[in-house]
Amino acid sequence: MDFKFSEAQLMLQKMAREFAENEVLPIAEEVDKEHKFPAENFAKMAKIGFTGIGTPVEYGGSGVSDIEKVIVVTEIAKKCASTAAVLSIHTIFAQAIMKYGTDEQKKKYLPLMASGGWLGGFALTEPNAGSDAAAAKTTAILDEKTGEYVLNGTKCFISGGGRANALVIFALTDPSKGLKGMSGIIVEKGTPGFSIGKIEDKMGLNGSETVELVFDDCRVPKSNLLGKEGKGFVMAMTCLDGARIGIGAQALGIAEGALEESIKYMHERVQFGKPIAVLQGLQWYIADMATKIESAKWLIFYAAFLKATGQDHTKIAAMAKYNASTTAREVTNLALQIHGGYGYMRDYPLERMYRDAKITEIYEGTSEIHKVVISRAVLN
Repeated sequence: MDFKFSEAQLMLQKMAREFAENEVLPIAEEVDKEHKFPAENFAKMAKIGFTGIGTPVEYGGSGVSDIEKVIVVTEIAKKCASTAAVLSIHTIFAQAIMKYGTDEQKKKYLPLMASGGWLGGFALTEPNAGSDAAAAKTTAILDEKTGEYVLNGTKCFISGGGRANALVIFALTDPSKGLKGMSGIIVEKGTPGFSIGKIEDKMGLNGSETVELVFDDCRVPKSNLLGKEGKGFVMAMTCLDGARIGIGAQALGIAEGALEESIKYMHERVQFGKPIAVLQGLQWYIADMATKIESAKWLIFYAAFLKATGQDHTKIAAMAKYNASTTAREVTNLALQIHGGYGYMRDYPLERMYRDAKITEIYEGTSEIHKVVISRAVLN
């Protein structure tokens, strides 16, 4: 078993690391404090191919897999989790189109998402349907006379929903069938009847807008159906398997960034006449942090490998996301403790990392839901 990156992957990692240092880090504090969407950096990521990860070259993508996605998202998340989240969530739309879309949908949307500067979105959650997706109420009823789906309902907590140029909306095309009547519908920004509601004021990930989507007799052509009617729930769960790998990569990057900040601080900070790096208690913190990060790293890359090679990855993706998000919270907590009072101040990036880490245990499935997925897979 070879655990080494290829030369191409090492070059990609170096490119992502330099991009994070030179472009992402300088505005990370501004993005957080001003709740600013990193539009310029998203445009730059489109130019250098990061937004096309997972999309074939024939559609304008970079032609690489989830392994490379983990590499890039991790490096960016070390410096700004918001920017990493924007990229990670964007790729879910393209992967859904690639897996379930018609030839026409692929030709239309994939080049725009890969290198055309468009941002993609994914909308499943509703006010009464978070972990319980079966409680979804948004409908998309086909008007046989016009050949259009008419959407009505509300989605909430949608990452990037206010900025996305196109989203996959999961709605009931046959409400009488419950989950078996759920379908995926592509809706573009600016479609009449589609509007942005509340913009959430969050604890962290402030550069990645989280919004409410409102559909009021929103009409889209029948050709915007993604996949087959009634297969939306299965599609959504499959997409979430891949999304969880991306969230795991975000969590890993946050944790690695916190460890790097701690190592630097421990060598620079002098107390009692010595750098605090010589204090055994803090050395043990570093040992715990590094061990948790290393184990999270390989579980995430294993999940990415399984997905990239077409193998079942539901259980491992759930494990990877659950483990990495827990690691991010624990590592940022220890890192903040190492920094003491300085870590609590906004002059240092630790308090931002600490806030950003928490959401990784919640979105794209809570840790508790992942335990359900994992336990069912193990017991069955």
